[in-house]
Amino acid sequence: MKEYNFRINGNEYHVSIEKVDDTTAEVLVNGASFSVEFEGEGKPRQEKLTQVAPIPNSTPAERPQVAKPAVAATPASGVKSPLPGVILDIRVNVGDTIKVGQHLLVLEAMKMENNIDSDREGVVKSINVSKGDSVLEGDLLLTIE
Repeated sequence: MKEYNFRINGNEYHVSIEKVDDTTAEVLVNGASFSVEFEGEGKPRQEKLTQVAPIPNSTPAERPQVAKPAVAATPASGVKSPLPGVILDIRVNVGDTIKVGQHLLVLEAMKMENNIDSDREGVVKSINVSKGDSVLEGDLLLTIE
């Protein structure tokens, strides 16, 4: 027998599951007996557990490097949007020389302002968005030469 305590809308319920068949269960709720019908089998599913191979001890230099979840540059030197949102500000102009880490754009996503920074040095070749534009994840924002 399994016992549970529930609080629903401020009311307390003590529930005991007495018996479970294929599609019914006999339960006691605060001492009152109920027969509960449900769909499917009453027997719990057995989840198959698999063991993951352990990671061998290694020094930090031997561990694989994890990619930074930042703006990815395409082979054509394009900067793509890391997530869907709205362009709040564009902080560079076509022809500007930029440095690594320089703020390029501000993207609002889920009510948070996200700085889109440069991952390379170069010159801004084109800006493909305007202030107020809605963008999707992976949309090309600007290109760098």
